[in-house]
Amino acid sequence: MSVLSTGFKTAVIAALLSFSMMENALAHAHLKVEVPAHDTVVATAPATLRLEFSEALELAFSGVALSDAKGNSIATGAVSLAPESNKTLLVPLSGHLAAGVYTVSWHALSRDGHKTKGRYSFTVQPG
Repeated sequence: MSVLSTGFKTAVIAALLSFSMMENALAHAHLKVEVPAHDTVVATAPATLRLEFSEALELAFSGVALSDAKGNSIATGAVSLAPESNKTLLVPLSGHLAAGVYTVSWHALSRDGHKTKGRYSFTVQPG
């Protein structure tokens, strides 16, 4: 009986650990939707970048940078959370973007403390 009990306890502990690790893996704030979207060509330059994540974010530890094809930084306004969602970052663009390729680099801290980062590009079509 004690062998069965020990085996059962081991199985329960293993299951709890795997669920715990799975929960941690799922808790990272992954980028789900971006506007403009990755690798798209837009006819007009956006006024705001919108990045929607899978988890609630800590704004103070999340950010977005925009650069042109030569790697030059493009000025943006202050990053904020969308009023309707603590999972969405809004980045107002300070000026008009000329035609060309732009790279959005982001880093995010989910409310449970997990950090993620990434980048994507979009193109503004010559007008």
